Amino acid sequence: MKKPIILFFLIFFSNSIMADSLETSTEDLFYIGHMNSHNKKFTLYFKTREKAILARGENFNYVTDYPQDLYIYDYKTKTSNPLISYEWFPSQAKYLLNEYDFPVFPEDFAYYLLKDNNTLVMISATKNIKKNFKFDIAKKKLNEYPLNGKFDFIISSIAKNCGHSSLKENYKCNYYKPLISNNLIN
Repeated sequence: MKKPIILFFLIFFSNSIMADSLETSTEDLFYIGHMNSHNKKFTLYFKTREKAILARGENFNYVTDYPQDLYIYDYKTKTSNPLISYEWFPSQAKYLLNEYDFPVFPEDFAYYLLKDNNTLVMISATKNIKKNFKFDIAKKKLNEYPLNGKFDFIISSIAKNCGHSSLKENYKCNYYKPLISNNLIN
């Protein structure tokens, strides 16, 4: 009689320990909802829109109840501004995605902020998009990211960039974890 009870407690406690480790591993792999810049001068964060958006999907039309836009908060000026929003992003992305006929949202991507604190590499996280984007924060310009880029994307979560940053530097690798929207996890 004691053996089944002990076995039950072992299974119960091992499941709760595994659930705790899964929660912390998600936050270790992603910045969820917001990310500080490398130089700590600004923060990138997702802000939920107040209106629902009806969009055409690959298989059916759908309503995105609370889509999110990417905002930037500047610590020096203490201002917050939209960086990548639904007002302009779908039309600009459609121009770059000539083979993809459906709308894309800012929250559909994982954002990697590079060490220059100005370049965001955007990797499609939810949709069948075969291109990635590069966004210049200072110029607010969206471009196609070249397929022969220097990044290795490991399991679609961590990016690795290896090389020499200058002639005096040793060969080293930088690892980046992406900023993703809460809506990608839910």
